[in-house]
Amino acid sequence: MDSNQVADVVIAEICATVPELSQREITRAHSMAELGVDSIERSEIILASMERLGLKIPMVQLHGPRTIGELADLLHAKLGG
Repeated sequence: MDSNQVADVVIAEICATVPELSQREITRAHSMAELGVDSIERSEIILASMERLGLKIPMVQLHGPRTIGELADLLHAKLGG
């Protein structure tokens, strides 16, 4: 699985968690904040994404990325990518 596929997982979880965003084009360049995702939804999205990817990472290690692409890159690296 490459970083773009990880981003697709994150985007799918964004749409599942915040259904009103499913009609919007979401790319790696977007931040969850600019999409209107609040901190609780962000945590749910990250946890669901990690579950789908088979990862167990402390949430504190996932606070640096600003965009979906940066988050996907970090998760991809944790996969051993």
